[in-house]
Amino acid sequence: MEKIYQTKKNQCKLVSAKPETIKFLLDYSKSLKVTEAKGIQFESNLN
Repeated sequence: MEKIYQTKKNQCKLVSAKPETIKFLLDYSKSLKVTEAKGIQFESNLN
């Protein structure tokens, strides 16, 4: 059992995102507005 966990541990790799990518995603999530009317969802990007 110990041998299985040791081999899978080395397969994990940390990924880092650029600050520009993080800023873009945060800005997009702040500007996204989801409105629901009569069971239908509308997505609006408020620029």
